[in-house]
Amino acid sequence: MKKLLAGIIIVVVLLVAAPFTGAFFVVKVNEQAIVTYLGKVVRVIKEPGLYFKIPFIYSVSYLSKMLLEYDAPVSEILTKDKKNLVLDNYCRWKIDDPLKFYLSVRDVYGAMSRIDDIIYSEMRIELGQHTLTEVVSVTRNEIMANVTKAAREKAKVYGIYIQDIRIKRADLPPENERAVYERMRAERIRIAKQYRSEGLEEAQKIKAKTEKEKKIILAEAYKKVQEIKGETDAKVVKIYADAFKQDPNFYEFIKTLEVYSEVFTDNSKYFLSTNSKLLRLLNKGDIQ
Repeated sequence: MKKLLAGIIIVVVLLVAAPFTGAFFVVKVNEQAIVTYLGKVVRVIKEPGLYFKIPFIYSVSYLSKMLLEYDAPVSEILTKDKKNLVLDNYCRWKIDDPLKFYLSVRDVYGAMSRIDDIIYSEMRIELGQHTLTEVVSVTRNEIMANVTKAAREKAKVYGIYIQDIRIKRADLPPENERAVYERMRAERIRIAKQYRSEGLEEAQKIKAKTEKEKKIILAEAYKKVQEIKGETDAKVVKIYADAFKQDPNFYEFIKTLEVYSEVFTDNSKYFLSTNSKLLRLLNKGDIQ
């Protein structure tokens, strides 16, 4: 009886003293834990809850289950066309295998160092297969997908799962920006001149076509006018002919007067025979 009572007292004392000795520990929902004995891993805890350990002998290391972000330092990488490109990228990752993670890199700081080496290595390999233009605008998503896939395979060794890798900013080194700007400016000027030249050529074609159409329209109009005029003159002549046909002498008289008005002016002098037909109407006898 005394032994049972002593055992109960010891258990009660241990339960009361446990919180102060670190015998109990809590693993949160967003955490996982590694329990070690003198530096040797003895237990991996992935489920949240309240756990017990022997105080002072066993120690606990907590690892996050959350998705973490690593903002890599700016690095300079050479592209396929021998252009230096300054990259600023970031990576989202999480601890996939806590045992591998703890044994290989120990903590988050060690993991970031490994991730930095992996990303930089894969970036150099992948960007070395693409030109500057492709990296900046054309195939960036494809490039980053390839880098993420390759880096993810290498990170598995450390118990790390890489969610994705993205480029925040891609710039040229300051010493190259001026040269690239000048080349871009020269290229834009060349394109502008080409557009102007093509525009001028097209304008000349349109102008020549317009002049041709104008001449055709004027020629057809002139032709139409001449046809109308010819038809009108023919009708006038016919009317005159029909009218004068009724009295030929009157027609001859009118035409002679018209000749007089054209030939005889104030200062004109003519020497004609009295038998001249032109003076026939001036003959007094004929006028009568």
